[in-house]
Amino acid sequence: MHADQISWAEATGWQGKTNGAAGKANLVLYFGVRQALASGARYEELRAKFPRAHILGCSTGGQIQNDDISDDEIAAVALSFDATQLRLACEPAPHPMQSRTCGEAIGRQLAGDDLAGIFVLSDGLNINGSELVAGITGVVGEKVSLTGGLAGDGARFEETLVGGDCAPRTQLVAAIGFYGKAIRIGHGSAGGWDEFGPRRKITRSKGNVLFELDGEPALDLYERYLGDEAKGLPGTALLFPLRIRDPQQPDNDLVRTVLAVDRDKRSMTFAGDVPEGWTSQLMRGNFDRLAAGAGEAARAASAGINKSSHNGSVAILVSCIGRRLLMGQRTMDELEAAGAEFGPEIPRLGFYSYGEISPHGPSGICQLHNQTMTVTAITEATG
Repeated sequence: MHADQISWAEATGWQGKTNGAAGKANLVLYFGVRQALASGARYEELRAKFPRAHILGCSTGGQIQNDDISDDEIAAVALSFDATQLRLACEPAPHPMQSRTCGEAIGRQLAGDDLAGIFVLSDGLNINGSELVAGITGVVGEKVSLTGGLAGDGARFEETLVGGDCAPRTQLVAAIGFYGKAIRIGHGSAGGWDEFGPRRKITRSKGNVLFELDGEPALDLYERYLGDEAKGLPGTALLFPLRIRDPQQPDNDLVRTVLAVDRDKRSMTFAGDVPEGWTSQLMRGNFDRLAAGAGEAARAASAGINKSSHNGSVAILVSCIGRRLLMGQRTMDELEAAGAEFGPEIPRLGFYSYGEISPHGPSGICQLHNQTMTVTAITEATG
């Protein structure tokens, strides 16, 4: 396996050496700001540059390239696999209520006896990420590694784009399947947020829409905690995510980020399910713990690929936009913490998302996460 990083900026166009790999690359991953992707011209340039490759990418809340973050460039990597087969699947995501159906369709397109892993990118606003993940895993099984994320649009929450062998567009889910015995995929996901305030029971919800906590309108509670910042909802809610727990499985805790609010119904729409009967608690960030969480996720992903037994690899970092908004200039801390686990020889790229997809650490079951750093390491075994 070989990996070449390239990037695009308006002033310079595409830059980066491919060392003659342009004709050999069979997968290109790219992440960029929505405005740079919307015309489709950047996709067409990648298609001309890498004619034999599957090309998969999305809009973001910032692009990650090694230890750097950019808001106006496009970060990309061209991967050449030696002994791994690839298959790309795309499905429209016309409505959040059809998220599970969309996931099942993706799963059917990618299912196979030698399927080893899936990396998926989804529309970030028009999807219930929990249902999407459940649909895919329900078809391919929980033993298949499933990672990825929901596309972003900075803190605007207006429109997100995904492309899978096509120009990026709205309301699309695209995924790449990896097949064979040579592929190695490591993954890790960690948060670093602190809980505060009382635990409250989710007394009324439907899917990913939360109506009441302890019998009180959910939006009323959030507005009380946010004070003057409530005017900036849903964006300001990114700084105060919600941890939810299944009382029957207390170790199975998840974090949820707000995508939209309905001030008339006093409800809040999250990136994934918020089941009735579960407990919830507000959270706030701790800079040092957030950075340490990124290092923990990278450590788990690195351990999953056994760096001593491969030739070439790449690490894909998907972190939540809420972490970036909170950490500000200290966002670099989490990238450096992740980079320290891989070392300079392994290229790293990724994006800030509206939701992260990775197996849950304690249970191993793939789920949608929010406010985490999720890391996927990909390589091929040499022997």
